Amino acid sequence: MAVSDLHARLAAGEIAILDGGTGTELERRNVPMNDDAWCALATEVDPDAVRQVHEDYIAAGADVITANTYASSRNMLGPAGMGDKVEPLNRRAVELAREARDRAAGDRDVVVAASMSHMMPMFPGEARNDPDALPSTEQLLANARELAGIIKDAGADLIIMEMMSRPSQMKPLIEVAHETGLPVWVGMSARQEDDGRVVSFAWENYPFDEVVDAAIQAGGGAVMGPMHTNVHVIGPALDILRKHWSGPMMAYPDSGYFKMPQWQFDDIIPPAGLVEEARGWIAQGATAIGGCCGIGVEHIRLLNESLRGDAAPAEQAGD
Repeated sequence: MAVSDLHARLAAGEIAILDGGTGTELERRNVPMNDDAWCALATEVDPDAVRQVHEDYIAAGADVITANTYASSRNMLGPAGMGDKVEPLNRRAVELAREARDRAAGDRDVVVAASMSHMMPMFPGEARNDPDALPSTEQLLANARELAGIIKDAGADLIIMEMMSRPSQMKPLIEVAHETGLPVWVGMSARQEDDGRVVSFAWENYPFDEVVDAAIQAGGGAVMGPMHTNVHVIGPALDILRKHWSGPMMAYPDSGYFKMPQWQFDDIIPPAGLVEEARGWIAQGATAIGGCCGIGVEHIRLLNESLRGDAAPAEQAGD
């Protein structure tokens, strides 16, 4: 499936199935996580496992698989003393996803996406950035441009901006992704305060409207939506997005929580529960459905078996 064909299907209200978490699925299979770079080095340590995760998602029905590039920018690898691995890790990650497609897709069309994020070094055992290891704005931009060039040259079909949550950081990253000429999707992360407000996943508490607005100002994406967001916050985040955005929407939640460098598989939503929630997102207009951290192959298999044909007519954004 050419990406343009996928976009046309989504705009027409057809359902596309994304894969689930890549890093957490590797962790679930006992692939070692790196203390400084989480799942980034899995590509080097156990490439067969990385390829097999992609193949399993394809077999489960995924139309889009995402290469293991989320945590492997120079933002993460440089402070860990592994800057020399940026190019080979990211190139190989895309190659493994393409190999998995060649081996497992058969006559199905499967799109290979590559992830870009503004993941930064974290304190051990926490999900909080280490302020002493954060790059300058200029370095962040250079790191993003480097990664975008690598994944384009390696043959990715599109770029998914994942866990976009800080307007000042996400805007230059999205702009850099657009410079490649590849199609860009934008995944934004949210959480809900005790008073019901939906805010950025970042602890600065940006209203989610501001995150959406920053994404749109930076060029937006062919597809946009909440990701790495608690299952129960996806619906409210979609409502906010639809006020600003009339294009195709995606939804891929997480389940569990993170303590660097391990995902905590606590209270993972069962596959049937995810299907039930996803039907509500489809009713809100989302057409690309999948999962992020903690969501695995069986979740994607049941989404694929249950949701095809469930799309609702797309709604237009408010003024």
